[in-house]
Amino acid sequence: MALPIGAEAPDFEAETTEGKIKFHDWIGNSWALLFSHPKDFTPVCTTELGAVARLKPEFDKRGVKLIGLSVDPVDRHAKWAEDIRETQGAAPNYPMIGDTDLHVSKLYDMLPASASGDVATRTAADNQTVRNVFVIGPDKKIKLVLVYPMSTGRNFQEILRAIDSIQLSAKHSVSTPADWKPGEDVIISGSVSDEQAKKTWPAGWKAPKPYIRIVPAPK
Repeated sequence: MALPIGAEAPDFEAETTEGKIKFHDWIGNSWALLFSHPKDFTPVCTTELGAVARLKPEFDKRGVKLIGLSVDPVDRHAKWAEDIRETQGAAPNYPMIGDTDLHVSKLYDMLPASASGDVATRTAADNQTVRNVFVIGPDKKIKLVLVYPMSTGRNFQEILRAIDSIQLSAKHSVSTPADWKPGEDVIISGSVSDEQAKKTWPAGWKAPKPYIRIVPAPK
């Protein structure tokens, strides 16, 4: 079973390119984005790690810490970073976990508990399910899980959009409709009664159906 939304993100200790961390302590009171890779020196992942490095200021604005994971050792991550800088214009400016014993990959249900073998001989295909994105809140609960095939590069603009929605919903009793972008109208959450909603939105709301109550996005 994959880790569900709302579950506590498993804590762990791991070696990273920025030293040893204890995951929950590393998150602290921030949000976190953990994204994983099946192998170093793979083409799609090379583009993704560069894309995230370029977007780091956007994640910083949202109070989101970034951390990558690959099953190869940390010293290989450092060598890979040189290729990423050369080909993508930016090297990882966030820690990369070396998951050489597959511990974190198994802990996060990206690999079966029975997975084994020397990471040096395991191929990207062996680890192809290590292609997840986890957004984790300051409460250490999982807020979003995305799983991509090896052939499909991740859309980090969409991940930023989803984080904007999740953070807005965490502060206000609202949900966001399909294809929502920051600043657009939102929907009053179904858990809020009309009587409760009148206190927050005294001017009322648009309701094409009684269960769809549309209001401007909170500032």
